[in-house]
Amino acid sequence: MKTIKLGNSSLQVPTVAIGCMRMSKLKKSEAQNFIKTAMDEGANFFDHADIYGKGESEKIFSDAINMNSTIREKIILQSKCGIKPGQYDFSKEYILQSVDGILKRLKTDYLDAFLLHRPDALMEPEEVAAAFDILESNGKVRNFGVSNHNPMQIQLLQKSVKQPIITNQLQFSITNATMISNGINVNMLNESAVGRDGNVLDFCRLNDITIQPWSPFQFGFFEGVFLGNKKFSQLNKKLSEIAEKYNVSDTAIALAWILRHPAKMQPVIGTMNTKRLKECCKAVDIYLTRTEWYEIYCAAGNKLP
Repeated sequence: MKTIKLGNSSLQVPTVAIGCMRMSKLKKSEAQNFIKTAMDEGANFFDHADIYGKGESEKIFSDAINMNSTIREKIILQSKCGIKPGQYDFSKEYILQSVDGILKRLKTDYLDAFLLHRPDALMEPEEVAAAFDILESNGKVRNFGVSNHNPMQIQLLQKSVKQPIITNQLQFSITNATMISNGINVNMLNESAVGRDGNVLDFCRLNDITIQPWSPFQFGFFEGVFLGNKKFSQLNKKLSEIAEKYNVSDTAIALAWILRHPAKMQPVIGTMNTKRLKECCKAVDIYLTRTEWYEIYCAAGNKLP
C-alpha cells in the first residue's frame, strides 16, 4: 500500500482509509476477517466516529482486533465527535466526554487523529481550543482535524486553536464533484460555477490540510452507489472500458479517479466486503492519464465550459 503524509503532521498513512461506520452490523468473526484483510493489504488506517452504530462500531472493532499494546502500534486510529440527536455539540465538556468514551470503546490510550464531525453553529472557538489543549497535554489525542468544514470555519477555529488542522473530511466522488466543477467553471453563468464551499479544495491544498473524501462511490446524499446504476449508464460504460485496460474492477477505477487529483487526498471507503476492499486497494497503483480523468469526469454528466 502506498502512503501519503497526513496534512503537516508526522503521520505517514495509507493512501486509502478504512471507514468503520458499518462495522456495527458485522458479527465478530466477520469483523475479524475484514480487519485482517485490511491489514494484509497494508490498509491500517481506521476511521471511526462516536455516532457510528451509537458507539457499537468502535466496540466491535476493538474486540475483533483483540486490542493490545502490540496491535495498537501497528494501526492508525482516527475518530470523530460532535453529532448528537437533533443537534451538534462542540462544547468543551462534550468533546472531552466524547473522547473518553471513544478511547474506552476502542480500548486504547490515545487517538492518532481526532476530528470535529459536522460544524456546530453554536461553537465557541475558545472552548474547542481549551478541549484540544487538554487532550493533547494528557496524551489522549496526537493530531486534530475537522469534517465537513468550509475554509472560514477552519480559520475561525484556528484563531483560537493552536494545534494545526491536518484533515478535512468532505463528501466527494465522480458524481459529487462540485469541489472540482466550480473551479473549472470560474466566472461562468451556469449552475456548475456556483461556489458552495468557499473554495475548500484550494484552501486545503494551500494550508497543507489533507482532504479525506467520504462516500467516494455514492451519488447525492446517500441516495445510492453510481457503480452499476442505470442512472449513470454512460459513466459506467466509461469506467468499464478503462477498467478493462488496467485489468482491474470498475470500483478501482472510480477510486483511482479521486487519487489522480494532485491534492493527494485520502479517500475513506465504507465497504465491509473483503472482495470490494481488495478492489479498492488496487486503485493506489493506477495512475490515470489526463485524458482518462477528464473522460470519466464528463461521462458523469459534468460539462466543460
